[in-house]
Formats: sequence, C-alpha cells, structure tokens
Amino acid sequence: MAKRLLPTLNRVLVEKLVPPSKTNAGILLPEKSSKLNSGKVVAVGPGTRDKEGKSIPVAFKEGDTVLLPDYGGHQVKLGEKEYHLYRDEDILGTLLD
Repeated sequence: MAKRLLPTLNRVLVEKLVPPSKTNAGILLPEKSSKLNSGKVVAVGPGTRDKEGKSIPVAFKEGDTVLLPDYGGHQVKLGEKEYHLYRDEDILGTLLD
C-alpha cells in the first residue's frame, strides 16, 4: 500500500541522507568522518499567511538537498521508510552541488 504525506502550512517532509560507511575500494570510514546532517526534500506544504493575509511560500522545493539541525523535527514512518517533518524556518539551508 503506497502512502503519500502532504505537509500542512510551512512544514517540509525530509528523507535523511545516510553517508556511505565505506569507500568504493572497501575502506571502512569512521562513523564521525565528514558527517553532514543533510536530507532530501520529499514534499512541502503550501506555506503560511502573514497578518495581512498574504501568502508566504515555503523556501524549499521537492528534490532540494538541505542542511538539517542536529535536533528537532518529528519522525514519521510511512511503510518501511523513515522521514522527518520540519518547519520551514528550522531547516538551516540548501546544499548546492
């Protein structure tokens, strides 16, 4: 059964990226080496409204790779996959290639 979660307001659904535990040559990497808390945006909410009623869109779009805080967000499990739900303002930034 396929499930899809559409976040409300200014929330962003993120799938955390897991860094590889070893190189292509088979060298095991320590757990803390180059660990960057990042994830891929899976879905975004429509945004919020300001005091005048104007729409404030979410700053991220589906497919963006984002830098996440060490703590926060809500863990959501859909099927076998694990996601995290963050508010727009809690995400630290977008990672560019």
